[in-house]
Formats: sequence, C-alpha cells, structure tokens
Amino acid sequence: MRDDMYYIGLDVHKRTISYCVKDAAGHVHQEGKIGSTRRELDAWIKTLPQPRTIAMEATIFTGWIYDHLLPHAEKVKVAIRDRRRTLRYRNLVLKQMVQMKNRISGLLMETGVSYNKQRLHKLGYFTELISGNEEVDESIRPLLKLSRETIVRSQRLDYALVSSLERDPLLAERLKRLRTIPGVGPITALTWALLTWALEIGDVSRFQSVKQAISYCGLCSAERSSADKLVRMPISKQRNKHIQQTLVEAAKLAPRYNHELALVYEREQQRGNKNRATLAVARKMVAYMLAVERRKQNFVLKGEFSGTAAA
Repeated sequence: MRDDMYYIGLDVHKRTISYCVKDAAGHVHQEGKIGSTRRELDAWIKTLPQPRTIAMEATIFTGWIYDHLLPHAEKVKVAIRDRRRTLRYRNLVLKQMVQMKNRISGLLMETGVSYNKQRLHKLGYFTELISGNEEVDESIRPLLKLSRETIVRSQRLDYALVSSLERDPLLAERLKRLRTIPGVGPITALTWALLTWALEIGDVSRFQSVKQAISYCGLCSAERSSADKLVRMPISKQRNKHIQQTLVEAAKLAPRYNHELALVYEREQQRGNKNRATLAVARKMVAYMLAVERRKQNFVLKGEFSGTAAA
C-alpha cells in the first residue's frame, strides 16, 4: 500500500454511483453520489486527488464503468468478482438440486407411491424404496435413479465449491472468526464476508450502525402510526436480496445452536407471528457478525467483548 495513494470505493447501481475516497491512513476525504453516466463520471473524476486506485462491486453495470475509468487511475479493481461468482454458481447448483428433489416427490405422488417425506432423500431409504417397494412402477424407476444421481453430483459439486472458498487465503481468517458465532454456518459466513468485502474493500465501516446493516440486508420494515395504532408494513424491497435470503434461512436453524437466539425467537413467537420471530433472529445475527468483524475478535458471550458495543 502506497502512502501517497488515494483509495476510492464505488457502489454501483443502475442510475447512481455512491463513492467514498480515503487516503492510505483510512481517513475519509470525500463521499457522495453521482449519476451513472459517462458525462458525470468525466466531471467527477477531475475533482479527485491523485494518484488513485478505484475499486467497485461486481454488478451487471460494472463493465462499462470499469472501461471508462481505467485510463484515469493507477488501478481499477472489481472487488471479489471471482469469489462472488463462485458463490452465485453454488446457488444455481442448489436450485437444480431442489428441482430434482421435487421431481422425485412428484413422480412418486403421480404414481400413488407412499413414502416418508422426511427420509426420502436419505440414500439408504431411497435405495430401499425403489428396490423393495412394489408400488414403484417400472416406468419411473429410470427417472428416479437419474434424478438421484443428479442430486448426488450436485451435493459433491456444492461441497467442492464451498471448500474452495473456505480455503481462500483472503477469506479464511474472517470466516474462522464469523463461524465462532453459534448458528452461523459456512454459507452464512461466506455470504456476509463477500457482501461486506464488495461494499468497502473488506471493511464493514460503511455500516455506521447495526440498524443500517439490518436495513441493507432487507430485514426491517416500515411502520405507520395512526392515533394509538402502530402498523408494520412488509419488509423493505430495497435490499441485497442474496444476503436477505441467506440470513432468513440461517435464522430458521440458528436458535437450535444459540441459546440467546432461541430466547429472541421465543419472545417474538409469543406475540403470535413466526415470520417476525425469524426476522428478529436474523437481525440479531447481523448484530453479532458486525461486532465480530469490527473488533476482529472471535465471538464471546454478551459483555465479554473488549471495547465498546456495536453501534
């Protein structure tokens, strides 16, 4: 890292680009937002200090912006493109796996075969079902076997993709810390790490508060009050859809492994809404991960962190 270099992070959207300019010591020199047009980029780049390195999140709008800015900086980097592509590819693999599982269930239901829904995709049970159940028609056996083989291949590919990301030297230390939080598994840790890296070149300082991080992840809803009534609206659509989905799915399982999260879920569930209870758990997980990232420390029980609590 050069002492005289200025580092510029871009958050690219369809119509606007948010930017933050820092020096090598991490001090913020400029922040703001410009339109996503070549004319505004040309005017903006003239106001920036030199020498400069520019980094941006990989989105579908990144390509032309990268090419346009390349002559005006020492380096222009697209943050974590390869790693995020790998994680997105894994999502495709999982979707295909779910489709095959649903297809197996569909074939059995179409032909009137009784089966145990909870055990259907266990290898031993499935093998016994198609080999020893006379209800399974010969016409669907090849399709069932092919679907099962596709699921097994997808599971192996999933394991290989996740393992490659976990071994990445630029991610390994952060993932290890995040996974000290009970209830945070490899996929939640990977998704969070890649999200925050894309936002601020590996720094979570963009989130000035837990509330801001929760809002970005799409885990909060607007409220409308009238007289003495408070009405909650649907959760925000202005969010990172990928991290929202990952956190919600993780929050459904996390209370099994984290006593404090179990208490959060139980308290909210008593109010009569399981979905809100799951969102409350997801918000708490964001607070945990933000605290671990800021302190660069493993997770410990409440009150045992050194320093101040997460804002």
